Amino acid sequence: MSPARQHIPVLGVDATPLTVDGLIEVLAGFVDDGARRTVVGHNLHSVTLTHSDPGFRSLYENSDVVLLDGAPVLWLWGRTGKAVSPLMEYRLGSTDWLPSLGRVAGLERIAVVGAGAEANTKAVERLQGIVPAATVTGLPGEDWDADVETAAVDWLAAQQPQLVLLGLGMPLQETVLQRRLDSLPPAIYCTVGGAIEQLAGVQKLSPRWLGRLGLEWAWRLLLHPRRVAYRVFGEPWVLLWLLTRRRLRGQS
Repeated sequence: MSPARQHIPVLGVDATPLTVDGLIEVLAGFVDDGARRTVVGHNLHSVTLTHSDPGFRSLYENSDVVLLDGAPVLWLWGRTGKAVSPLMEYRLGSTDWLPSLGRVAGLERIAVVGAGAEANTKAVERLQGIVPAATVTGLPGEDWDADVETAAVDWLAAQQPQLVLLGLGMPLQETVLQRRLDSLPPAIYCTVGGAIEQLAGVQKLSPRWLGRLGLEWAWRLLLHPRRVAYRVFGEPWVLLWLLTRRRLRGQS
């Protein structure tokens, strides 16, 4: 059974507030039942896509777990009166919970899909150290196209993993799940964005004190200005317009 969701005010989305320990317990239950599951996370980028892309919205609405990823999403949940202290323990980006995968009972097969060949290999090696009892295999995601996607589906069918870390970046990874989920083997599919490169040490993590202040965006902007600038300076205005339109239509 999937954990209960809670409504995030202002943003008009639902999420699944969990700590690392809570998520590990949920993942263990998913491994035990062996069904096809999806785990995603909400930040302002995903909220914008939820309100602008019906397919993206459907994936999130039907996912088993929607983690509180971005700081603004966490803070707005904190104003509901349902939040539990300390609040920051409920903010789960992928790199917050991946180092704890070794505590997931019954986890024996992990697949890592995404990033370049070197980063994918290094991430597989790092995960093998985190979950020594599991077999960890990897498939790079560079130059992703229809042929690579078909090959990835076939590869996953052969591997029969219990847990799949899909790190193709948002929204490509979510689009792939929209297209292919019904044809993929039963497993827990987790969208992890750039966490594969971060696990590999290719992409530097922001200092933890910046995370507590919700300022990772400044770190990412400094390291990758071209990739991040629109999300930081442009997309919030798009989201504001989408939320205003939603409010004018009488939607909560």
